[in-house]
Amino acid sequence: MEGGGPKTYDLIIIGGGPAGLTAGLYASRARLSTLLIESGLLGGTMTTTELIENYPGFPQGITGADLSQLMEDQARRFGLTVINEEVSKVSTEENKRVVRTSESNYYSEALIISTGTEYRRLEIPGEETYIGKGVSFCATCDGAFFKDSRIVVVGGGDSALTEGLFLTKFAKEVTIIHRRDALRATRIYQERAFANPKIKFLWNSLVEEIKGGKTVQSIVVRDVKTNETKEVETEGVFLFVGVSPKTQFVRGFVKMDEGGHILTNENCETSVEGIFAAGDCRQKLLRQIVTAVGDGATAAFGAERYLEKRR
Repeated sequence: MEGGGPKTYDLIIIGGGPAGLTAGLYASRARLSTLLIESGLLGGTMTTTELIENYPGFPQGITGADLSQLMEDQARRFGLTVINEEVSKVSTEENKRVVRTSESNYYSEALIISTGTEYRRLEIPGEETYIGKGVSFCATCDGAFFKDSRIVVVGGGDSALTEGLFLTKFAKEVTIIHRRDALRATRIYQERAFANPKIKFLWNSLVEEIKGGKTVQSIVVRDVKTNETKEVETEGVFLFVGVSPKTQFVRGFVKMDEGGHILTNENCETSVEGIFAAGDCRQKLLRQIVTAVGDGATAAFGAERYLEKRR
């Protein structure tokens, strides 16, 4: 990713998912000097989605990677500056916002936090040991490594089912393990999963340990009703048990709920004047690409209004 330019900007956006890219588009188009800082791939977790069917304007659906690229191209067209660095802290110095990374300090008058979420861990024995050795959080990234394998998917929401369905393209058997006796996923995904002959279900169950040698070989599963445990052979464990907001670097700086989501009003304004939050990292009812895009536009417009008042 390209950098350059001054280290003082009208606006800094932290996070380059759909909210951040949309904010960058709106801000750059408004001729604000804007820096977007992203530690990973532009597009965020959207890039790992095989098919997005519910984003308006694409009746046949679009891959997450393609939609990410289109959003990036559109934002860059208006002069958005993008750098690839990890933000460690945000503070205020003499009415300026200071964004600290491992590489440098960047200054701005306004700030948008759009860091999204990260996959939640089970925090069980073997999980960390086998990440990259059979444990994965991304079916589109790693599915091809499990051709003709027996694998398990842990979770019962939209991500678990959509990723599980994708994995049937490679695996010979996919077992979805859910701690309840009913799924939380959208009805259309449930219908597709129940109709797929490669997908099995293990209900009322929790994974308590991941075991193996050089790679994953089995998991220990406990029935939550009977409390009985059993060992299930598997070559891969895909975890989709929810997400947590990536907001640790601003904890104590802006107000958050107990889960770490940033509290804002309907205009995406946080508890600190001149700082906005957009996308899945803020407290909201629905976390989808389409709502993240709306947040990004709102936050950028709010930042523009804030800057106008200061000048």
